[in-house]
Amino acid sequence: MPAGATVTTTTYLELSQDDGSAHKFYEVTVTDCVVTVRYGRIGATGQTQTTTFPTPEKAVAAAAKKIAEKSRKGYAPAVPGQRAPRAVTRRQVSSAPSTARAVAPVLWRFRTGSAAFGIHVDEDRCWVGNQAGDVYTLDHEGAVLARFGLPDGVKCLVADDFWIYAGCDDGKVYDLSAKLPFAAYDIAADVDIFWLDIHEGVLNVSDRSGGLTVIDHEDEHQWARRSQGEHAWMIRADDRAVYHGHSGGVTAYRPDGGGQFWHTPTRGGVLFGWQEDDAVYAGTAHRVVQRLSKATGSVEATFVCDGAVYSCATSPGGRFVFAADAASSVYCFDRDGTRLWKLGTGGGSALSMQYRDERLYLVTTDGSLVCVDASEAAVTAAQQGSVPVARDVKLAAALPARAPATAAGALAAVGQAPAGSVVVECVQEGGRLRVQVATEGYDPSWNVQFPRAIREPGARYVVDALHAASGGFYRVRGDIRRLL
Repeated sequence: MPAGATVTTTTYLELSQDDGSAHKFYEVTVTDCVVTVRYGRIGATGQTQTTTFPTPEKAVAAAAKKIAEKSRKGYAPAVPGQRAPRAVTRRQVSSAPSTARAVAPVLWRFRTGSAAFGIHVDEDRCWVGNQAGDVYTLDHEGAVLARFGLPDGVKCLVADDFWIYAGCDDGKVYDLSAKLPFAAYDIAADVDIFWLDIHEGVLNVSDRSGGLTVIDHEDEHQWARRSQGEHAWMIRADDRAVYHGHSGGVTAYRPDGGGQFWHTPTRGGVLFGWQEDDAVYAGTAHRVVQRLSKATGSVEATFVCDGAVYSCATSPGGRFVFAADAASSVYCFDRDGTRLWKLGTGGGSALSMQYRDERLYLVTTDGSLVCVDASEAAVTAAQQGSVPVARDVKLAAALPARAPATAAGALAAVGQAPAGSVVVECVQEGGRLRVQVATEGYDPSWNVQFPRAIREPGARYVVDALHAASGGFYRVRGDIRRLL
């Protein structure tokens, strides 16, 4: 080899367990003074971190330390491509032009650049997540506020009180409530995720086979059921039950997994679900939305569309019911099932939707987040052919993407806890590394939902605030910093 030539060495490891609880790789490459680590789900590109060291010898030593740590955790040498990747189903949809004579009054449109399914709208912000792993937040007038860069495609966005979570194709569910996202749940590798819901820290997962998996706030498996159908695109939960929609209808289970309350066949396989206090709404492949009583499962009303229903939503209390079909149309019904209007979306079929304050927010097959004026006056004007000129929202070129923190060293560090903050620490308990509160005034027996990727034995962290949740755990509010 010529003098001064650069030598590159690569070590590739995999951890794939028979029970499906792990299916991931870890690759370390050393080139001169640079160590590059690539890791993620087997078969995926994964994430990459690069560190430069003062000398090649120190780079080699650092790489050897990383490889040894992973080997102790069960990783073993492997050949890339020999193991099959985890199953991931992306929803295959078609979108035809609308047959409606009028177009919906679109106020603004934000194009994310990739097919999008995830949406959540709260008092302050609109959230949209797409298949490229990008999650954007905007205000209600369409100004882009922030961008998160997740490692894989976003299946859905769900809210649990103040917290926002993104379920991704890499099998992880990311908490987006702070400046940096972190993985809050890691779903078993043999589960092909279709949809998610989180209620008081308990994660409910519906999948391709029609299965339902329930995981608690500490990422520990609680119970699972196999439904009477397949392709479970609907999961909703509340204090009373878990409502699971699939090709065979909707099934309501006890929250503790103790049995089934009821099962109701629907008119066609369920493609989307929504819930209000006393009812769940199932959008189906046979052109209807059906409202089911949460108490009994009985069908209370049917809302008929002209095509397969891709998404649905309601105004508070179910006063108005909205639906979108495979032909790029959006509908509004009265609570008794009377169709009030049908309008074209002006840009593909809506794969998910949410209503708030007389506005209907849609994410469409072309990856756009669309804000529709759903007030009576605006819709009446649209039916007469008068619609506003939709404003195209532009993404600021300099807006950085916030990536998940994957190691404690990636966090900002502080020498002491600021006034009003809370200190938590990692402790070994029953063979598991848990996080407990070290600040006085909190219940010492309660654990904290905390990112596993940055847990280190004996480490202490500072968080802005903690909020107690039912079930005996705390949730983090604000940023996480290492305490030196």
